[in-house]
Amino acid sequence: MFRCMLVTLTVASMIVLPTAAADTPAEWAKEHVGELIEVYREFHRHPELSSQEEQTAARLAALWKKAGVEVHTGVGGHGIVGFIKNGPGPTLMLRTDLDALPVVENTGLVYASQEKVKTKDGTTTGVMHACGHDIHMTNLVGVAQYLASHKSQWSGTVMLIGQPAEERGEGAQRMLEDGLFTRFAKPDMAVALHVDGTLETGKIGVRPGFSLANVDSVDITLNGRGGHGAAPHTTVDPIVMAAQLIVSLQTLVSRETNPVEPAVVTVGSIHGGTKHNVIPDTCKLQLTVRSYSDAVRERLLEGIRRKANAVAEGAGAPKPTIQVLDETTPALFNDEKLVARLLPVFRKALGEANVVPSEPSMGGEDFSRYGRAGVPICMFRVGSVEPQRLAGMKRGGQEPPSLHSAVYYPDAEQTLVTGITATTAAVLDLLSKAK
Repeated sequence: MFRCMLVTLTVASMIVLPTAAADTPAEWAKEHVGELIEVYREFHRHPELSSQEEQTAARLAALWKKAGVEVHTGVGGHGIVGFIKNGPGPTLMLRTDLDALPVVENTGLVYASQEKVKTKDGTTTGVMHACGHDIHMTNLVGVAQYLASHKSQWSGTVMLIGQPAEERGEGAQRMLEDGLFTRFAKPDMAVALHVDGTLETGKIGVRPGFSLANVDSVDITLNGRGGHGAAPHTTVDPIVMAAQLIVSLQTLVSRETNPVEPAVVTVGSIHGGTKHNVIPDTCKLQLTVRSYSDAVRERLLEGIRRKANAVAEGAGAPKPTIQVLDETTPALFNDEKLVARLLPVFRKALGEANVVPSEPSMGGEDFSRYGRAGVPICMFRVGSVEPQRLAGMKRGGQEPPSLHSAVYYPDAEQTLVTGITATTAAVLDLLSKAK
Protein backbone atom coordinates (compact mmCIF):
# COMPACT_ATOMS: atom_id res chain seq x y z
CA MET A 1 0.00 0.00 0.00
CA PHE A 2 2.84 2.42 0.89
CA ARG A 3 4.51 1.77 -2.43
CA CYS A 4 1.26 2.30 -4.30
CA MET A 5 0.68 5.68 -2.63
CA LEU A 6 4.27 6.79 -3.22
CA VAL A 7 4.23 5.95 -6.91
CA THR A 8 0.82 7.52 -7.41
CA LEU A 9 1.94 10.82 -5.90
CA THR A 10 5.16 10.78 -7.88
CA VAL A 11 3.44 10.28 -11.23
CA ALA A 12 0.70 12.77 -10.51
CA SER A 13 3.26 15.41 -9.60
CA MET A 14 4.85 15.12 -13.03
CA ILE A 15 1.84 16.78 -14.63
CA VAL A 16 1.00 20.45 -14.39
CA LEU A 17 -2.56 21.08 -15.52
CA PRO A 18 -2.34 23.31 -18.63
CA THR A 19 -4.16 26.60 -18.65
CA ALA A 20 -6.96 27.21 -21.14
CA ALA A 21 -5.74 28.19 -24.59
CA ALA A 22 -6.91 28.31 -28.18
CA ASP A 23 -4.31 25.85 -29.45
CA THR A 24 -5.39 22.88 -31.58
CA PRO A 25 -5.16 19.31 -30.28
CA ALA A 26 -2.12 18.71 -32.50
CA GLU A 27 -0.34 21.82 -31.22
CA TRP A 28 -1.18 20.98 -27.64
CA ALA A 29 -0.01 17.38 -27.99
CA LYS A 30 3.35 18.42 -29.43
CA GLU A 31 3.84 20.97 -26.66
CA HIS A 32 3.03 18.59 -23.80
CA VAL A 33 4.29 15.25 -25.11
CA GLY A 34 7.53 15.55 -23.14
CA GLU A 35 5.60 15.51 -19.84
CA LEU A 36 3.39 12.68 -21.04
CA ILE A 37 6.37 10.55 -22.06
CA GLU A 38 7.39 10.42 -18.39
CA VAL A 39 3.88 9.25 -17.50
CA TYR A 40 4.06 6.59 -20.23
CA ARG A 41 7.43 5.33 -19.01
CA GLU A 42 6.15 5.02 -15.45
CA PHE A 43 3.21 2.92 -16.65
CA HIS A 44 5.62 0.85 -18.76
CA ARG A 45 8.03 0.22 -15.88
CA HIS A 46 5.33 -1.04 -13.55
CA PRO A 47 2.92 -3.31 -15.44
CA GLU A 48 0.37 -5.53 -13.70
CA LEU A 49 -1.42 -8.64 -14.90
CA SER A 50 -5.15 -8.89 -15.58
CA SER A 51 -7.31 -8.40 -12.47
CA GLN A 52 -4.21 -7.30 -10.50
CA GLU A 53 -4.08 -3.69 -11.73
CA GLU A 54 -4.33 -2.03 -8.32
CA GLN A 55 -1.32 0.30 -8.61
CA THR A 56 -1.95 0.98 -12.28
CA ALA A 57 -5.53 2.02 -11.54
CA ALA A 58 -4.36 4.21 -8.65
CA ARG A 59 -1.84 6.01 -10.89
CA LEU A 60 -4.38 6.63 -13.63
CA ALA A 61 -7.07 7.77 -11.18
CA ALA A 62 -4.62 10.25 -9.61
CA LEU A 63 -3.69 11.68 -13.00
CA TRP A 64 -7.32 12.07 -14.04
CA LYS A 65 -8.16 13.78 -10.74
CA LYS A 66 -5.21 16.12 -11.24
CA ALA A 67 -6.70 17.07 -14.61
CA GLY A 68 -10.06 17.87 -13.03
CA VAL A 69 -11.90 14.63 -13.70
CA GLU A 70 -14.58 13.33 -11.30
CA VAL A 71 -13.29 9.80 -10.61
CA HIS A 72 -14.98 6.63 -9.29
CA THR A 73 -12.85 3.56 -8.54
CA GLY A 74 -13.37 -0.14 -7.85
CA VAL A 75 -15.86 -0.75 -10.67
CA GLY A 76 -15.85 -4.38 -11.81
CA GLY A 77 -12.60 -5.01 -9.95
CA HIS A 78 -9.94 -2.33 -10.46
CA GLY A 79 -11.99 -0.46 -13.07
CA ILE A 80 -12.19 3.34 -13.07
CA VAL A 81 -15.01 5.59 -14.29
CA GLY A 82 -14.35 9.30 -14.76
CA PHE A 83 -16.51 12.22 -15.86
CA ILE A 84 -15.82 15.65 -17.31
CA LYS A 85 -19.20 17.37 -17.35
CA ASN A 86 -19.51 20.48 -19.46
CA GLY A 87 -23.11 21.54 -19.95
CA PRO A 88 -25.81 20.10 -22.19
CA GLY A 89 -25.09 17.60 -24.92
CA PRO A 90 -24.43 13.91 -25.57
CA THR A 91 -22.35 11.59 -23.39
CA LEU A 92 -19.27 10.23 -25.14
CA MET A 93 -17.32 7.33 -23.62
CA LEU A 94 -13.55 7.02 -24.10
CA ARG A 95 -11.96 3.78 -22.96
CA THR A 96 -8.49 2.57 -22.10
CA ASP A 97 -7.41 -0.83 -20.83
CA LEU A 98 -5.11 -1.24 -17.82
CA ASP A 99 -3.57 -4.71 -17.82
CA ALA A 100 -0.30 -6.16 -19.07
CA LEU A 101 0.89 -9.62 -20.14
CA PRO A 102 2.95 -12.43 -18.59
CA VAL A 103 5.89 -11.75 -20.92
CA VAL A 104 9.57 -11.26 -20.01
CA GLU A 105 10.51 -7.98 -21.70
CA ASN A 106 13.45 -8.16 -24.09
CA THR A 107 13.36 -4.73 -25.71
CA GLY A 108 16.55 -3.39 -24.15
CA LEU A 109 14.83 -0.10 -23.32
CA VAL A 110 16.29 1.84 -20.38
CA TYR A 111 12.77 1.95 -18.90
CA ALA A 112 12.01 -1.72 -19.59
CA SER A 113 9.88 -3.58 -17.09
CA GLN A 114 11.75 -5.58 -14.47
CA GLU A 115 8.56 -6.73 -12.76
CA LYS A 116 8.14 -10.41 -11.96
CA VAL A 117 5.20 -12.29 -10.46
CA LYS A 118 4.32 -15.83 -9.50
CA THR A 119 1.56 -17.48 -11.49
CA LYS A 120 -1.13 -19.74 -10.07
CA ASP A 121 0.96 -22.82 -10.84
CA GLY A 122 3.90 -21.43 -8.85
CA THR A 123 6.15 -20.48 -11.76
CA THR A 124 7.75 -17.05 -12.01
CA THR A 125 7.25 -14.86 -15.06
CA GLY A 126 8.05 -11.36 -16.15
CA VAL A 127 5.29 -8.83 -16.79
CA MET A 128 5.27 -6.47 -19.76
CA HIS A 129 3.04 -3.96 -21.52
CA ALA A 130 3.52 -5.78 -24.83
CA CYS A 131 0.14 -4.71 -26.24
CA GLY A 132 0.33 -0.94 -25.85
CA HIS A 133 -2.02 -0.49 -22.91
CA ASP A 134 0.53 1.92 -21.42
CA ILE A 135 0.14 4.08 -24.55
CA HIS A 136 -3.64 3.81 -24.31
CA MET A 137 -3.65 5.04 -20.69
CA THR A 138 -1.26 7.90 -21.37
CA ASN A 139 -3.33 8.90 -24.38
CA LEU A 140 -6.41 9.35 -22.17
CA VAL A 141 -4.38 11.31 -19.63
CA GLY A 142 -3.46 13.79 -22.36
CA VAL A 143 -6.98 13.86 -23.80
CA ALA A 144 -8.48 14.49 -20.34
CA GLN A 145 -6.05 17.36 -19.73
CA TYR A 146 -6.87 19.00 -23.03
CA LEU A 147 -10.64 18.68 -22.65
CA ALA A 148 -10.64 19.92 -19.06
CA SER A 149 -8.62 23.00 -20.02
CA HIS A 150 -10.48 23.77 -23.28
CA LYS A 151 -14.12 23.58 -22.19
CA SER A 152 -15.07 26.49 -24.43
CA GLN A 153 -14.58 24.19 -27.44
CA TRP A 154 -17.17 21.53 -26.59
CA SER A 155 -20.38 20.80 -24.71
CA GLY A 156 -21.68 17.59 -23.16
CA THR A 157 -20.19 14.87 -20.97
CA VAL A 158 -17.01 12.89 -21.48
CA MET A 159 -17.07 9.51 -19.71
CA LEU A 160 -13.59 8.05 -19.22
CA ILE A 161 -13.21 4.31 -18.63
CA GLY A 162 -10.11 2.58 -17.24
CA GLN A 163 -10.92 -1.06 -17.84
CA PRO A 164 -9.18 -4.05 -16.21
CA ALA A 165 -8.63 -7.55 -17.56
CA GLU A 166 -8.88 -6.87 -21.29
CA GLU A 167 -6.25 -9.50 -22.04
CA ARG A 168 -8.51 -12.14 -20.53
CA GLY A 169 -11.61 -10.81 -22.26
CA GLU A 170 -13.31 -10.30 -18.89
CA GLY A 171 -13.00 -6.67 -17.87
CA ALA A 172 -15.73 -5.06 -19.97
CA GLN A 173 -18.27 -7.66 -18.90
CA ARG A 174 -17.34 -7.25 -15.23
CA MET A 175 -17.73 -3.49 -15.41
CA LEU A 176 -21.09 -3.82 -17.16
CA GLU A 177 -22.28 -6.33 -14.56
CA ASP A 178 -21.19 -3.89 -11.84
CA GLY A 179 -23.56 -1.27 -13.20
CA LEU A 180 -21.36 0.73 -15.57
CA PHE A 181 -24.33 1.75 -17.73
CA THR A 182 -26.90 1.81 -14.89
CA ARG A 183 -25.15 3.19 -11.80
CA PHE A 184 -23.24 5.76 -13.82
CA ALA A 185 -24.43 6.57 -17.36
CA LYS A 186 -25.13 4.84 -20.65
CA PRO A 187 -23.18 6.81 -23.24
CA ASP A 188 -24.56 7.83 -26.60
CA MET A 189 -21.40 6.59 -28.33
CA ALA A 190 -17.95 5.26 -27.47
CA VAL A 191 -14.49 5.64 -29.01
CA ALA A 192 -11.19 3.89 -28.29
CA LEU A 193 -7.83 3.48 -29.96
CA HIS A 194 -5.38 0.59 -30.10
CA VAL A 195 -1.73 0.60 -31.09
CA ASP A 196 -0.77 -1.09 -34.36
CA GLY A 197 2.68 -2.67 -34.55
CA THR A 198 2.73 -2.74 -38.36
CA LEU A 199 1.49 0.81 -39.06
CA GLU A 200 3.90 3.73 -39.14
CA THR A 201 3.64 6.60 -36.70
CA GLY A 202 1.62 9.57 -37.84
CA LYS A 203 -1.05 7.35 -39.36
CA ILE A 204 -4.26 5.81 -38.08
CA GLY A 205 -6.33 2.97 -39.50
CA VAL A 206 -10.06 2.55 -39.21
CA ARG A 207 -12.74 0.46 -40.88
CA PRO A 208 -16.51 0.31 -40.55
CA GLY A 209 -18.27 -2.93 -39.70
CA PHE A 210 -16.50 -6.04 -38.45
CA SER A 211 -12.96 -5.26 -37.37
CA LEU A 212 -12.07 -7.95 -34.80
CA ALA A 213 -13.34 -11.46 -34.19
CA ASN A 214 -15.39 -13.59 -31.85
CA VAL A 215 -12.85 -15.40 -29.70
CA ASP A 216 -13.57 -18.73 -27.99
CA SER A 217 -11.22 -21.02 -26.08
CA VAL A 218 -12.03 -24.72 -25.99
CA ASP A 219 -10.44 -27.46 -23.87
CA ILE A 220 -10.82 -31.08 -24.97
CA THR A 221 -9.73 -34.16 -23.04
CA LEU A 222 -9.74 -37.38 -25.06
CA ASN A 223 -10.13 -40.40 -22.81
CA GLY A 224 -8.53 -43.70 -23.80
CA ARG A 225 -7.07 -46.74 -22.07
CA GLY A 226 -3.37 -46.68 -21.45
CA GLY A 227 -0.83 -49.47 -21.62
CA HIS A 228 2.50 -50.62 -23.01
CA GLY A 229 3.68 -49.04 -26.26
CA ALA A 230 4.73 -52.48 -27.50
CA ALA A 231 1.18 -53.81 -27.10
CA PRO A 232 -1.04 -51.12 -28.63
CA HIS A 233 -3.77 -53.68 -29.34
CA THR A 234 -4.47 -53.84 -25.61
CA THR A 235 -5.08 -50.08 -25.38
CA VAL A 236 -7.28 -47.33 -26.73
CA ASP A 237 -4.70 -44.74 -27.75
CA PRO A 238 -5.82 -41.14 -27.06
CA ILE A 239 -2.81 -39.70 -28.91
CA VAL A 240 -3.89 -41.37 -32.15
CA MET A 241 -7.40 -40.07 -31.49
CA ALA A 242 -5.99 -36.58 -31.00
CA ALA A 243 -4.12 -36.79 -34.31
CA GLN A 244 -7.31 -37.82 -36.10
CA LEU A 245 -9.24 -35.03 -34.43
CA ILE A 246 -6.71 -32.33 -35.33
CA VAL A 247 -6.95 -33.26 -39.01
CA SER A 248 -10.73 -33.56 -38.88
CA LEU A 249 -11.15 -30.14 -37.25
CA GLN A 250 -9.57 -28.45 -40.27
CA THR A 251 -12.58 -29.41 -42.39
CA LEU A 252 -14.81 -27.23 -40.21
CA VAL A 253 -13.23 -24.27 -42.01
CA SER A 254 -12.27 -25.76 -45.36
CA ARG A 255 -15.45 -27.78 -46.02
CA GLU A 256 -18.20 -26.71 -43.64
CA THR A 257 -17.88 -22.91 -43.65
CA ASN A 258 -18.75 -20.66 -46.58
CA PRO A 259 -15.39 -19.53 -48.04
CA VAL A 260 -16.41 -15.86 -47.81
CA GLU A 261 -17.08 -16.17 -44.05
CA PRO A 262 -14.00 -15.62 -41.84
CA ALA A 263 -13.28 -18.60 -39.57
CA VAL A 264 -10.24 -20.04 -37.76
CA VAL A 265 -9.84 -23.22 -35.71
CA THR A 266 -6.34 -23.57 -34.26
CA VAL A 267 -5.08 -26.30 -31.94
CA GLY A 268 -2.54 -24.37 -29.94
CA SER A 269 -1.64 -27.02 -27.38
CA ILE A 270 -1.58 -30.82 -27.21
CA HIS A 271 -0.36 -32.76 -24.20
CA GLY A 272 -0.37 -36.51 -23.70
CA GLY A 273 1.96 -39.13 -22.31
CA THR A 274 5.07 -39.21 -20.17
CA LYS A 275 7.46 -41.73 -21.80
CA HIS A 276 8.40 -43.23 -25.15
CA ASN A 277 6.91 -46.65 -24.53
CA VAL A 278 3.82 -45.74 -22.48
CA ILE A 279 0.43 -45.14 -24.08
CA PRO A 280 -1.40 -42.70 -21.79
CA ASP A 281 -4.96 -42.76 -20.56
CA THR A 282 -5.71 -39.23 -21.75
CA CYS A 283 -4.61 -36.57 -24.21
CA LYS A 284 -5.53 -32.91 -23.81
CA LEU A 285 -5.98 -30.30 -26.51
CA GLN A 286 -6.48 -26.53 -26.27
CA LEU A 287 -8.13 -24.69 -29.14
CA THR A 288 -8.71 -21.09 -30.13
CA VAL A 289 -11.74 -20.52 -32.34
CA ARG A 290 -12.28 -17.28 -34.29
CA SER A 291 -15.21 -15.98 -36.35
CA TYR A 292 -17.14 -12.82 -37.14
CA SER A 293 -20.80 -13.80 -37.29
CA ASP A 294 -22.62 -15.44 -34.39
CA ALA A 295 -24.02 -18.07 -36.77
CA VAL A 296 -20.53 -19.17 -37.87
CA ARG A 297 -19.40 -19.16 -34.24
CA GLU A 298 -22.17 -21.54 -33.20
CA ARG A 299 -21.53 -23.84 -36.19
CA LEU A 300 -17.83 -24.06 -35.36
CA LEU A 301 -18.44 -24.87 -31.69
CA GLU A 302 -21.10 -27.45 -32.58
CA GLY A 303 -18.75 -28.98 -35.14
CA ILE A 304 -15.92 -29.27 -32.61
CA ARG A 305 -18.21 -31.18 -30.23
CA ARG A 306 -19.49 -33.39 -33.04
CA LYS A 307 -16.06 -34.29 -34.39
CA ALA A 308 -14.53 -34.94 -30.94
CA ASN A 309 -17.39 -37.26 -30.05
CA ALA A 310 -17.15 -38.99 -33.43
CA VAL A 311 -13.42 -39.69 -33.06
CA ALA A 312 -14.00 -41.17 -29.61
CA GLU A 313 -16.89 -43.32 -30.80
CA GLY A 314 -14.86 -44.53 -33.77
CA ALA A 315 -12.11 -45.69 -31.41
CA GLY A 316 -14.51 -47.32 -28.99
CA ALA A 317 -13.40 -44.85 -26.34
CA PRO A 318 -15.38 -43.12 -23.60
CA LYS A 319 -16.89 -39.75 -24.45
CA PRO A 320 -14.42 -36.86 -24.36
CA THR A 321 -14.68 -33.89 -22.03
CA ILE A 322 -15.33 -30.72 -24.01
CA GLN A 323 -15.36 -27.33 -22.31
CA VAL A 324 -15.90 -23.92 -23.88
CA LEU A 325 -14.18 -21.57 -21.45
CA ASP A 326 -15.56 -18.32 -20.10
CA GLU A 327 -12.67 -16.42 -21.72
CA THR A 328 -14.77 -15.40 -24.72
CA THR A 329 -14.92 -12.13 -26.60
CA PRO A 330 -17.64 -11.14 -29.07
CA ALA A 331 -16.71 -9.76 -32.48
CA LEU A 332 -16.05 -6.03 -32.62
CA PHE A 333 -18.36 -4.19 -35.03
CA ASN A 334 -17.54 -0.55 -35.67
CA ASP A 335 -20.76 1.42 -36.08
CA GLU A 336 -20.85 2.42 -39.73
CA LYS A 337 -22.53 5.81 -39.16
CA LEU A 338 -20.08 6.73 -36.42
CA VAL A 339 -17.09 5.78 -38.59
CA ALA A 340 -18.52 7.75 -41.53
CA ARG A 341 -18.80 10.83 -39.30
CA LEU A 342 -15.30 10.48 -37.88
CA LEU A 343 -13.38 9.80 -41.10
CA PRO A 344 -13.43 13.42 -42.33
CA VAL A 345 -12.60 14.58 -38.80
CA PHE A 346 -9.52 12.35 -38.70
CA ARG A 347 -8.47 13.42 -42.20
CA LYS A 348 -8.71 17.09 -41.30
CA ALA A 349 -6.73 16.61 -38.08
CA LEU A 350 -4.00 14.33 -39.46
CA GLY A 351 -4.00 14.81 -43.23
CA GLU A 352 -5.74 12.81 -45.94
CA ALA A 353 -2.81 10.45 -46.54
CA ASN A 354 -2.48 9.60 -42.85
CA VAL A 355 -5.92 8.01 -42.48
CA VAL A 356 -5.96 4.55 -44.05
CA PRO A 357 -8.38 1.61 -44.12
CA SER A 358 -7.33 -0.89 -41.47
CA GLU A 359 -7.25 -4.56 -42.32
CA PRO A 360 -9.79 -6.84 -40.63
CA SER A 361 -8.22 -9.05 -38.01
CA MET A 362 -9.08 -12.34 -36.32
CA GLY A 363 -7.76 -10.95 -33.05
CA GLY A 364 -10.19 -10.10 -30.27
CA GLU A 365 -11.04 -7.07 -28.11
CA ASP A 366 -13.67 -6.84 -25.39
CA PHE A 367 -14.37 -3.20 -26.24
CA SER A 368 -16.89 -5.00 -28.45
CA ARG A 369 -19.06 -5.71 -25.40
CA TYR A 370 -20.01 -2.05 -25.09
CA GLY A 371 -21.32 -2.23 -28.63
CA ARG A 372 -23.26 -5.38 -27.80
CA ALA A 373 -24.77 -3.44 -24.88
CA GLY A 374 -26.36 -1.01 -27.33
CA VAL A 375 -23.76 1.76 -27.65
CA PRO A 376 -22.45 2.74 -31.12
CA ILE A 377 -18.68 2.18 -30.96
CA CYS A 378 -15.58 2.95 -33.00
CA MET A 379 -12.12 1.58 -32.31
CA PHE A 380 -9.35 2.91 -34.54
CA ARG A 381 -5.73 1.81 -34.75
CA VAL A 382 -2.80 4.18 -34.25
CA GLY A 383 0.55 3.60 -35.91
CA SER A 384 3.30 2.98 -33.37
CA VAL A 385 6.54 2.35 -35.32
CA GLU A 386 8.59 5.12 -36.92
CA PRO A 387 8.78 4.90 -40.74
CA GLN A 388 12.59 4.67 -40.62
CA ARG A 389 12.42 1.72 -38.22
CA LEU A 390 9.87 -0.08 -40.38
CA ALA A 391 11.99 0.57 -43.48
CA GLY A 392 15.05 -0.84 -41.71
CA MET A 393 13.17 -4.00 -40.83
CA LYS A 394 12.05 -4.38 -44.43
CA ARG A 395 15.60 -3.94 -45.75
CA GLY A 396 16.77 -6.61 -43.33
CA GLY A 397 14.03 -9.01 -44.43
CA GLN A 398 12.35 -8.82 -41.01
CA GLU A 399 8.71 -8.60 -40.12
CA PRO A 400 7.79 -6.03 -37.47
CA PRO A 401 7.38 -7.62 -34.02
CA SER A 402 3.76 -8.44 -33.36
CA LEU A 403 1.84 -7.22 -30.37
CA HIS A 404 2.41 -9.55 -27.39
CA SER A 405 6.03 -10.02 -28.53
CA ALA A 406 8.79 -9.62 -25.93
CA VAL A 407 10.60 -7.25 -28.32
CA TYR A 408 7.66 -5.05 -29.39
CA TYR A 409 7.81 -1.43 -28.32
CA PRO A 410 6.11 1.70 -29.68
CA ASP A 411 7.91 4.88 -30.67
CA ALA A 412 6.00 6.56 -27.91
CA GLU A 413 6.39 10.28 -28.63
CA GLN A 414 5.05 10.16 -32.19
CA THR A 415 2.41 7.59 -31.25
CA LEU A 416 1.07 9.76 -28.43
CA VAL A 417 0.97 12.93 -30.53
CA THR A 418 -1.07 11.15 -33.19
CA GLY A 419 -3.34 9.36 -30.70
CA ILE A 420 -4.09 12.48 -28.65
CA THR A 421 -4.67 14.54 -31.80
CA ALA A 422 -7.08 12.01 -33.31
CA THR A 423 -8.96 11.21 -30.09
CA THR A 424 -9.39 14.84 -29.10
CA ALA A 425 -10.47 15.85 -32.60
CA ALA A 426 -13.12 13.13 -32.45
CA VAL A 427 -14.42 14.42 -29.11
CA LEU A 428 -14.56 18.04 -30.28
CA ASP A 429 -16.62 17.02 -33.31
CA LEU A 430 -18.95 14.59 -31.55
CA LEU A 431 -19.53 17.07 -28.70
CA SER A 432 -19.42 20.19 -30.84
CA LYS A 433 -21.48 23.13 -29.60
CA ALA A 434 -22.55 23.79 -33.17
CA LYS A 435 -24.16 20.33 -33.60
